[in-house]
Amino acid sequence: MKYYIVAGEASGDLHGSNLMKALFIQDKSANIRFWGGDLMQSVGGTLVKHYKERQFMGFAEVIFNLRKILGLIKFCKNDIEAYQPDVIIFIDNSGFNLRIAKWAKQKEFRTHYFISPQVWASRAKRVEKIKRDVDAMYCILPFEKDFYKKFDYDVNFVGHPLIDAISDRPQVNEIKFRKAHHLSNKPIIALLPGSRKQEITKMLGVMLSLVDDFKNYQFVIAGAPSQDFEFYKPFMHQNDVGFIANKTYDLLSISYAALVTSGTATLETALYKVPQVVCYKANPISYHIAKRIITLKYISLVNLIMDKPVVTELIQGDLNQKKLKEELESILNSEKREQLYLDYFELEEKLGGKGASAKTAKLIYEAIT
Repeated sequence: MKYYIVAGEASGDLHGSNLMKALFIQDKSANIRFWGGDLMQSVGGTLVKHYKERQFMGFAEVIFNLRKILGLIKFCKNDIEAYQPDVIIFIDNSGFNLRIAKWAKQKEFRTHYFISPQVWASRAKRVEKIKRDVDAMYCILPFEKDFYKKFDYDVNFVGHPLIDAISDRPQVNEIKFRKAHHLSNKPIIALLPGSRKQEITKMLGVMLSLVDDFKNYQFVIAGAPSQDFEFYKPFMHQNDVGFIANKTYDLLSISYAALVTSGTATLETALYKVPQVVCYKANPISYHIAKRIITLKYISLVNLIMDKPVVTELIQGDLNQKKLKEELESILNSEKREQLYLDYFELEEKLGGKGASAKTAKLIYEAIT
């Protein structure tokens, strides 16, 4: 069978790579063409466009880059039509993918979606368009099935693929890891400032402002695979700040605490049982637009899944040196840490266990054969 996968951002590349592995096991003759990144490319198939070519954060950035985005959408449609896949698989990245899905359905291609767009966060009426344009939806968050049920749309809850991605990794030898990356023996506070230039620029400065207040800890920046080291250099004026590129999971596995930009990384940090403070600051225009249309009580996946404030969220103006210092001190306290561990274990139970990618690949293959 011929598969066409459209993924964006580092998290989509990760989940896309695991889905591709499962598809190759399920379908020995699978031919896969995809939009993704280095991880997907390492599995096999043919890379069409790298996600680095279309990283735009927030409403304002999308508007400023609208011509480029429209050009990529046109290119994608032409490439799909030339390839004539048996199924198109969309992974997250709703702003781009739902536009392709509408066109693809009109062209009578099979359309499957792995990792639901976050329509439960805002503009829930988009569900009607998803029902029209997407043949099968594979959800990874436990509350999504009930959400879609309210719209009479039957979806598949397959569990969260991060559980597979994390549990399948070999254990890190901490002594060797520290030595290889020139880290001290101090407890590590991991800094996860995001993957896109705009968010890193807004987050990393305030995160690093705490270094002098926590001399007994080693701060280490988790470099995103989408950015070169040169981009981070202007932020790294302190000599005792570490930097490790493209090894976030290894870093989290030996970290004592973390400061994390809102997104998938909050859930990754929780699954590694690392106490965290969630940070978020956007372009002011984008933020005020988002406030008007997003109806959620929380911004972090941890709190959304648990439906309570498990981790502290510092948003926009609240993300400042004073408050961030207070919250970091709090998660270094044993009482707060113990409660976080209990909540993290409950969170993992809610996510449904291992096998999300294998379940999804099996359901897709059965649907198209």
